[in-house]
Amino acid sequence: MESEAQATPLPVLPPTPPPAAEPLSRPLVLIMAVATGLAVACNYYAQPLLPTLAKDLGLSTTKAGIIVTTAQLGYAAGLLFIVPLGDLFERRRLIVSMTLLAAAGLLVTALAPAIPMVLVGTALTGLFSVVAQLLVPFAATLASPEKRGKVVGIVMSGLLLGILLARTVAGILTSLGGWRTVYWAGSGAMILVAIVLQRALPRYHQPLGLTYARLMGSILTLYREEPVLRTRALLGAAIFGAFSVLWTTMAFLLAGPPHHLPPATIGLFGLAGAAGALAATAAGRLADRGLGRWATGGGLAILCLSWLPLAYGARSLGTFLLGVLLLDLAIQSVHISNQTALYRIRPEARNRLTAAYMTSYFLGGALGSVSAAWAFSHHGWPGAVAVGTAFSVCGGLVWVLGER
Repeated sequence: MESEAQATPLPVLPPTPPPAAEPLSRPLVLIMAVATGLAVACNYYAQPLLPTLAKDLGLSTTKAGIIVTTAQLGYAAGLLFIVPLGDLFERRRLIVSMTLLAAAGLLVTALAPAIPMVLVGTALTGLFSVVAQLLVPFAATLASPEKRGKVVGIVMSGLLLGILLARTVAGILTSLGGWRTVYWAGSGAMILVAIVLQRALPRYHQPLGLTYARLMGSILTLYREEPVLRTRALLGAAIFGAFSVLWTTMAFLLAGPPHHLPPATIGLFGLAGAAGALAATAAGRLADRGLGRWATGGGLAILCLSWLPLAYGARSLGTFLLGVLLLDLAIQSVHISNQTALYRIRPEARNRLTAAYMTSYFLGGALGSVSAAWAFSHHGWPGAVAVGTAFSVCGGLVWVLGER
């Protein structure tokens, strides 16, 4: 694959103008943000339900954590092998098809009698919910250059809100009708989203004249030729690893002593993270003004500091809430800055840049989830905090070395 990548020059094509005079209206941006959030939420419904799933399916804490890891590995596979197709095929048809396939994966989980089928449904959902990562570069392509950072910030806020509010919705629905209700409702929502996207999105196709094999090989070429991609990909892996450490272990912390919170209450902690995500939309505007590096550096500093109040989460819920807000503010600030920086370097390869960056991002998340589950099982909440802090510090080191 490496030799093939080196022999495959990346085509440099002028970006095709949008198919309509003003295809990216504010309502369309909001529709894309909501669709992105609902798509990525499919991958996170299980996190606040892990104690309930473990009890219902007879799983240990470590084995329950495998559900989250499976979701993230499925998502990483979709990012690597499916998202690049956005540079080959007509975008609207691909996006609608993948949305329906993600809905099918949720149905498999809803009907699962035991853990093997839960893992199959989870993997399928993760594989096709990467449609969220087709919507983000599509929005960047349709946006005018002077508003690209703002548009990416809005759509990415929808993505992070989906990740966070998925926990809140999952907790509430579980209290009302059990954990399967979450997956039935999620599947119905994705079907509705597919219908709306079919009607709202413009048709867009920019043929590159590449086979699928050459397209995949060109991703390695991008890694080799673009230092911005290498730095931002490693940085994304570190920050999402830290994010996954918190959200994989938080339900176990809050469900156990001394808090003993039910799933619906645990899910409400996603609202604190949502507030942080909304506050981070300013990162896109900073990037439009040429201040993306400040947003990245400031976000990394806040991320490292957020583990101080989180460390006291076993004692004080108020302090824990502050830590959640700070961590999600930091993650979203860095993530928006990363995406905006990448979309400036190769306009004709935005889907492949997204695939390369987000594959690294979610592999970091999978590593964070499995590391956090192990640390919490063996060392409790202090162990999880130590792992999360390590991921955050690694992100800071990557940024410093990348800047040099």
